[in-house]
Amino acid sequence: MKILIIKLSSIGDCVHTLPVLHALREGIREDIEIDWLVEEAASSILTGHPLIDELIVSRRGWRKNFAYNLSISRYLNNKKYDIVIDFQGLAKSAIWVLLSGGKRKVGFSNSRELSTFFLNDKPMAYDPDMHAVDRYMELAKYISGYGGEVVFPVHIDRAAEARVASLLRDSGISPGDPFVVLFPVARWATKLWTVEGFSEVTRGISGRFGMKAVFAGGPEDREYISRITGAGGSGAVDLTGKTGLMELAALLSLSRLAVTVDTGPMHIACAVGTPVVALFGPTAPWRTGPYGDKNVVIRKALPCSPCFKRVCPTDNECTRDITPEEVLDAIGAVLGGEAVSGSKAARVNA
Repeated sequence: MKILIIKLSSIGDCVHTLPVLHALREGIREDIEIDWLVEEAASSILTGHPLIDELIVSRRGWRKNFAYNLSISRYLNNKKYDIVIDFQGLAKSAIWVLLSGGKRKVGFSNSRELSTFFLNDKPMAYDPDMHAVDRYMELAKYISGYGGEVVFPVHIDRAAEARVASLLRDSGISPGDPFVVLFPVARWATKLWTVEGFSEVTRGISGRFGMKAVFAGGPEDREYISRITGAGGSGAVDLTGKTGLMELAALLSLSRLAVTVDTGPMHIACAVGTPVVALFGPTAPWRTGPYGDKNVVIRKALPCSPCFKRVCPTDNECTRDITPEEVLDAIGAVLGGEAVSGSKAARVNA
């Protein structure tokens, strides 16, 4: 049986879909081939995954990448898939559902942007207030019959582990030294906290808990993070722009905790089993927050939150009203074991 998973983006969405791999492998008791179609930006978190037979990478933007994507569509069509599963549920994934030529095209009956048009198997509508992981597992159960626990089969290769060990060693962090990873940057300005808040929390991680604070993110995050680390007295380690997605997973697997706004690396932390203290404002943590019971979400229940807006008319009250003391108290609660483990992370190395 040949199965194609279509989950093109983003980083967090692809991480949310990882448990589907485990469910399909466990539930379908026959020889199966599972391929995954993904866009370039999120592909490295899936590269070399032992539960994926072939990772097929498309390029975002048909006008700019028409010839390349057309060749990918022909390749997919020649694979003769028995089942194509659209976990994206958007117009861009619907195009790929059509071009894949699969026999059975599965997705939710209420997916957005008319993406259900090309589906021929729509077993259920999804609840928008259900967490994305549980939502995707509903489709996986429908296809495979698997009804067991949610398992994140995380793949971290040895090369990524070695690179991270070297980065930490060069930054003065020896094997076994406790540290906290912080992700203060998100694509939406409304998801951001404050530079002053993160600076104070960074100093508290050192002074109150005796641990190093390690900042990470993409190259585009450097300027914002440098404002935090340059505030003075933090003693933070700045690895911004020095880690790819696989290295981030390795880094997070070694950390005691992650402190983050609503951003993709938050979900990587949950997947590798690292507790998260997450700061939420315009988005809904019950839909796309850190998955599992070992995490703490800090949010202000303002009448306007969640608004799902990228621009705020009230100067981001929902995030700005969060205090450093609240964040530090949440860190203490997690480190003290008051937040107990929920979902299971399965480590897969190569």
